[in-house]
Amino acid sequence: MTGRVAAVNLGIVTEAGWAGDASGRSGIDKRPVDGPVSVLTGGLAGDFIGERAHHGGPDQAVYAYAEEDAAWWVAELRRAIPPGGFGENLTTYAVDVTGAVIGEQWQVGSALLQVTKPRTPCTTFAGFWGVPDLIKRFTVRASPGAYLRVLREGEVGAGDPVEVVDRPAHGVTIGEVFRANSLEPELLPRLLDAEDLPEPIREKARRRLAARG
Repeated sequence: MTGRVAAVNLGIVTEAGWAGDASGRSGIDKRPVDGPVSVLTGGLAGDFIGERAHHGGPDQAVYAYAEEDAAWWVAELRRAIPPGGFGENLTTYAVDVTGAVIGEQWQVGSALLQVTKPRTPCTTFAGFWGVPDLIKRFTVRASPGAYLRVLREGEVGAGDPVEVVDRPAHGVTIGEVFRANSLEPELLPRLLDAEDLPEPIREKARRRLAARG
């Protein structure tokens, strides 16, 4: 089955005590929009990003989360989670986001995107959902969604196919990177094989491996 974009979501300005930046504003509340949206190297046009020290930037320009993974949380929490509810820009369908290989390239609409790294859950996410232990539960579930960099700017809209046009041979996946940094440190050596993984993550893996001797 060909993967596709189920929804394109843009963040609105949310002011709350749990918001991450110093001004108390967050862009985690993302809402589906109609029509094509411009995908730029810095992210989607019109998407509000609050705490830029930890969100946005070339390696985190676009965030994708799978509709199938969202369905697990709907059942787990027994409540509706609309598209954008994970703070994702792209809600995908029939795309193995957790199994996406670091560095693989997606043709989405007229844009070319590249998988870079998993999302790390934060207190802003827990506050947005109102689930105090969400960080722990999200970590154990280990379906974090994927950040993407923009290799070619373009436009994307709901219903556009998601086609994997290139996949590195190293095979290191979003799920492996997430588990290596949280639950399964024995996977850390694998991270050094993924050249397209952002250097701060690779350097952290080197330091942890060196400390273990």
